[in-house]
Amino acid sequence: MLTLYYKPACPFCERVLQMADNLNVDLNLKDISEDQAALAELLEKGGKQQVPFLVDTEKDVSMYESSDIIDYMREHGAKTSGDAASKPRVHVGGSVCVSCEG
Repeated sequence: MLTLYYKPACPFCERVLQMADNLNVDLNLKDISEDQAALAELLEKGGKQQVPFLVDTEKDVSMYESSDIIDYMREHGAKTSGDAASKPRVHVGGSVCVSCEG
């Protein structure tokens, strides 16, 4: 199971969430700005109050940094049968870019 600790107003979190959607990756979302228990879990598992933070309980892997998380989801979490890169990539600002994430 993939769990993502995030804040809704975080642009790096938004980037991860958009790519998870593009890759059809199921995430258990934990909003640390609204859920004190989730914040406590984040601090226990990661040691710092930084988001996004991904935990893969099946592979005993955890990581910060949106680029690393996106790469990990591409390699381990994508549920697409075709090329996930064929879907447009959306920046936080809303402009579509087909080259920046590849």
